[in-house]
Amino acid sequence: MSATVHPLGIDARRLRRLVLVVALLNFAYFFVEFTVALGAGSVSLLADSVDFLEDTAINLLIFVALGWPLARRALMGKAMALAILVPATVAGVEAARRFADPVAPEVLPVVLASLGAIVVNGTSGWLLAGVRHAGGSLSRAAFLSARNDVLVNVAVIGMAVVTLWTSSGWPDLVLGCAIILIALHAAWEVWEVSEEERLAAKALSGEEIG
Repeated sequence: MSATVHPLGIDARRLRRLVLVVALLNFAYFFVEFTVALGAGSVSLLADSVDFLEDTAINLLIFVALGWPLARRALMGKAMALAILVPATVAGVEAARRFADPVAPEVLPVVLASLGAIVVNGTSGWLLAGVRHAGGSLSRAAFLSARNDVLVNVAVIGMAVVTLWTSSGWPDLVLGCAIILIALHAAWEVWEVSEEERLAAKALSGEEIG
């Protein structure tokens, strides 16, 4: 039996294999970064470790929902847009808790964990770049999340350098706020794509688009 090919010319089974690999990579590295974040006392690294679980969930949902009708994919895309906000919320709560007494995290573990995260997220982004339009809003969510995670990892390393210089916990808290802004922007982009899919599904069914 021949492989199912997406309208854009992409093998659906290949797309599923890619997102499954990305999901496993993110799930494995979550335990590494989460453990380091707790030991180093870093709010921003903790938020990033939770984000690895979010990426795992997104890619597993793509693996399951790729063959769903356009309308159902649009709904799932909106759910993914909301899911992107989860790690930002975790970071925000932890940041708010520490505002009264910000403590500087340990720099070396934070830098090493962030370098590893760059490798994982960079690999994930590279794998997903060529198929980010194949699964509609779902694969777009996965690609945007991996891309933004690399930017966050670089920012965490920058925060560690500033912390080494100032011995202050404030850079870690400020970065938590930046993570929230990045997540909001990614969620908005994914929501927009899923809304386009919803309208396309209505058009294909002959419904009036209002």
